[in-house]
Amino acid sequence: MCHDDDSRAPAPPVRGEVAAHGGLTLTSADGTVFSAYEAIPAGFQAGGAGMVVLPDVRGLHPYYMDLAQRFAEAGIPAVAIDYFGRTAGTTARDDEFEYMPHVQQVDPANVRADVAAAIERLRSGAGAGPIFTVGFCFGGSHSWRLSATDLDLAGVIGFYGRPVMVNDVIDAMHIPLLLQIAGADAATPQEEFAEFERKLTAQGVEHDMKVYEGAPHSFFDRSFAEWKDAGADSWRRILDFIASHSGHSRVGTPA
Repeated sequence: MCHDDDSRAPAPPVRGEVAAHGGLTLTSADGTVFSAYEAIPAGFQAGGAGMVVLPDVRGLHPYYMDLAQRFAEAGIPAVAIDYFGRTAGTTARDDEFEYMPHVQQVDPANVRADVAAAIERLRSGAGAGPIFTVGFCFGGSHSWRLSATDLDLAGVIGFYGRPVMVNDVIDAMHIPLLLQIAGADAATPQEEFAEFERKLTAQGVEHDMKVYEGAPHSFFDRSFAEWKDAGADSWRRILDFIASHSGHSRVGTPA
């Protein structure tokens, strides 16, 4: 897993007010009801960018609820989703939740369907225009995989994903990717990321990959004081990626 119970996302470079945030349930195309968490920035202008957050293996952990609020502070409405509505219902994803049996049953097609429901929520609720995804570890891989789908996404972002979970769809990828890589990631050798980038380049897939040398898996965490600069740079790259792929000169709520 990526984050422990005390982990929280670092703050974005510019922080505004959050108008509303809280849990909700969404319904996927197959009728599955699943948990989600929504955060809406104050003063959001319809047509601005929105974000779907894909968690790590533990599903809708408090870290990702907090991250949705951080995106709202950056002026971007966000919906964080849970993967396990089909196998675990909508119970809390706390320390008592045994996630691995459910992780093993996650189907990428169902992730796509659940993300589609979150996209619809962002468009019908907040009035978002271009939609992006961001994922972490397990969710980073699934975020990158969405580049190969027919979803109406402007870009897909992943932290510490695993190329082995994505290699089978590279030839179908067409949505731009942002890859935020921990240079000292014990879960995945750097050679795998380098090979993944070579394949993306050979396929002509638009992408940007940043390796944070020496950074550990899960460095995007405000408790890692020594990686504060990497966290700040990650935010800058995310916001620049959104701005450059959304057709807007600025992201979120005007300062």
